[in-house]
Amino acid sequence: MKKFCLLVALLVFQTMLLAQTKSPAEFLGYELGERFTPHHKVVAYFQHVATENPGVVLREYGKTNELRPLLVAFVSSVANIDRLETIRTDNLKRTGMLEGSPELSIPVHWMSYNVHGNEAVSSEATMMTLFSLVDPENSQYRSWLDEMLVVLDPCVNPDGQERYVNWYQQKMNQVLQPDLQSIEHREPWPGGRPNHYLFDLNRDWAWQTQVESQQRLALYNEWLPQVHLDFHEQGINSPYYFAPAAEPLHAQLTDFQQEYQERFGRNTATYFDANDWFYFTKERFDLLYPSYGDTYPMYNGAIGMTIEQGGSGRAGIGGYTADGDTVTLKDRIIHHHTTGISAIQTTFDLKEQVLKAYSNYFEESSSDPAGPYKSFVIKGSNPPAKVQALLDLLDKNQIRYGLSGKNASLTGFSYRSGQSERLNLEENDIVVNAYQPKSVLTQVLFEPEPVLNDSITYDITSWALPYAYGLEAYALESRLDAKQPYEAVAFEPNQPDAETLAYIAPWNATLHVKFLSALLQDGIRVRYNEYPFEVGGKSYPTGSLIVTRGGNDYVPNFHQKVTDLANSFQIPLGQTRTGYMDSGKDFGSSHVRVIRKPSIALVGGEGVSSLNFGEIWHFLDSELAYPVVILEQDQLTSADLSRYDVMVLPSGSYPEELYETLTEWVTAGGKLLALDDALKLFADKPDGMLRTFASEDERALQDSIESKAMEEEKTAPFLERERLDISTYAAGAIFEVQLDPTHPLGYGKNGTFYTLKNSSDRYALMDQGINAGYISGLDSHRTGFIGYKIKPGMARSLVFGVEPKGRGQLIYLADNPVFRSFWEDGKLILANALFLSGN
Repeated sequence: MKKFCLLVALLVFQTMLLAQTKSPAEFLGYELGERFTPHHKVVAYFQHVATENPGVVLREYGKTNELRPLLVAFVSSVANIDRLETIRTDNLKRTGMLEGSPELSIPVHWMSYNVHGNEAVSSEATMMTLFSLVDPENSQYRSWLDEMLVVLDPCVNPDGQERYVNWYQQKMNQVLQPDLQSIEHREPWPGGRPNHYLFDLNRDWAWQTQVESQQRLALYNEWLPQVHLDFHEQGINSPYYFAPAAEPLHAQLTDFQQEYQERFGRNTATYFDANDWFYFTKERFDLLYPSYGDTYPMYNGAIGMTIEQGGSGRAGIGGYTADGDTVTLKDRIIHHHTTGISAIQTTFDLKEQVLKAYSNYFEESSSDPAGPYKSFVIKGSNPPAKVQALLDLLDKNQIRYGLSGKNASLTGFSYRSGQSERLNLEENDIVVNAYQPKSVLTQVLFEPEPVLNDSITYDITSWALPYAYGLEAYALESRLDAKQPYEAVAFEPNQPDAETLAYIAPWNATLHVKFLSALLQDGIRVRYNEYPFEVGGKSYPTGSLIVTRGGNDYVPNFHQKVTDLANSFQIPLGQTRTGYMDSGKDFGSSHVRVIRKPSIALVGGEGVSSLNFGEIWHFLDSELAYPVVILEQDQLTSADLSRYDVMVLPSGSYPEELYETLTEWVTAGGKLLALDDALKLFADKPDGMLRTFASEDERALQDSIESKAMEEEKTAPFLERERLDISTYAAGAIFEVQLDPTHPLGYGKNGTFYTLKNSSDRYALMDQGINAGYISGLDSHRTGFIGYKIKPGMARSLVFGVEPKGRGQLIYLADNPVFRSFWEDGKLILANALFLSGN
């Protein structure tokens, strides 16, 4: 009787709370789907629901670049909310990240919304789902929450969402206007999809280059949920997509991870079929690239799923499809809400299997890793700053590593040569092995060549960290354990010395570029050497940063300022009291050049790749804290370009009339960097040096290959045409690039760079220009998919080149060296182009 009374009292209490909990329509003043909701109102609604319901707890986990809050809602029964920390630590015990056995059997089901800002239906749908989950009259939902924890992230990308919503509110009609030619369906550059720095946050999970990703993944890794759904929108003419995912599926995905997707797909289909809603599964969205909101959870033991509603930013409140139907925001909201409820139901129905499979995943993968490579060795002889950059990434992903602690002769796959060879293991080498909780993620991030069971993939096909960070490393098929914990060599602060004539800093990592940026902005004159030199028993390679006392006499507290800046970056400085070299050029030589502080203009606007623009903007503004002027390309013919020393053209399509304007500016002494597709503006010009394709022999070989392929394609089945199209496609193929170590573009690289090729464009070596980086032959291909039609033309093709023009120069970067900002080693190439080349 007492229990019955308590139950009645609890139900009455919950009913009273719901009476105080407003629906989204009551709170916002309009029905969901009538308009888009600004981010601050989404946050306010979540705060309202959490205030009125003891089964909901909000946690703000960070802020965006534009200082908007990032938050999640934990939704469950009051009893589960009271033991939230136990549920969290239980999860980590199942993974082996914490020792001990779990006390409870509560699966964690996480759903993320609005990672792409103009796919703004997500934040609307999450308010509907939240309100449904707290409804005490819904006994089914309440029974689910008694035995599971639901986590809702209402908006992963608030800055992008707000950019889109603010623009749309200004352009929308009061009367529904689904004509896609109407202005409300024509979102301007750069669109609301990316974040503040125009990064695609859905491709940043593993790399964590952006503040939103860094803060979200710190929280995610505190919980490591069993299920993660990532809500998106696709083109307006597509219906609705939900899992199971498409091929290729990574070889390390488990049977249960795929079985859950099948069960979820069939369950969701029953809801959609009952409402005559169209959908598709097992197409387009694969599970390979490790930095998505579905694959990253998969490689961390969860069931990760992408959900895609047709519509996106173009649809607005409502838009016509190619079939003449109208896709409305209201429709899109109910579809996402239904899918979210179906997923929660699936997790509840399979909760025992979910928890068991999750525990087995970590136990089996850490004790008996399935991949071919069990251990990875990062040579301790690599530049320390480059090694530390990689270790910082491993720390973000909670991947464990240690020091070898011994000397041995082993055999392993060399990333540099692309072959198996002997390596001499040394005590200070770093060992990362797969016998750890993050076993699968470790193997995926380091694997030299992902196994493709289907070559049609949604993204790049290679990303191995030793290539991205430019490190000498090896993959071993055997287990190699670290003998001692890794401890970085303690930094000994540099001491100012009034007798020092010059301080000398290394130049081989992004950290050193940050130091240079700080020096230049403090008005300190910096030099670099064109030849290696020795002084005081120490050797310094080409491109070292030299900060001399002479020429900086106007800098107050010169010695203190230089050493303080170096200490802030923990960069050890060489010091010399003489400018007379034991070997090499003296500091007064014309071969020791001054680095002039450049005034940099970055070009954006319609036609420019917002992603490549964002990568360069983020590098300069956020990583280097270096001032940059942003010009839109339609300004270039009228702006006073004489104010700028350096101009950067990101990948994009530029009108021909800009060619004369830009080359005149270069001839007058400007330095222009063209990246990726921007090279097309300068290619094959009568007065230029850049030429497409390659030699006559290579062209003949290519013609032969294409001729044979064309004959095969004539009789190919119609539905196989997509597969044939990829023969001219490069999907993140990694090639070794031969760098000219004597040219500033190659400084700090020891003659080698690994480029990530995402374009089929090929450029010939220049007859008169400087071929600073090129692919020497087809044996330079290390990993990643590249179509057979274009691969032959990669031999002896230009990657980085310089065309002198009058008093200035054109610098060609045929491949994007800072792809998604995770291609860390390419940042030095870009810095060389910005600061050193042409001085």
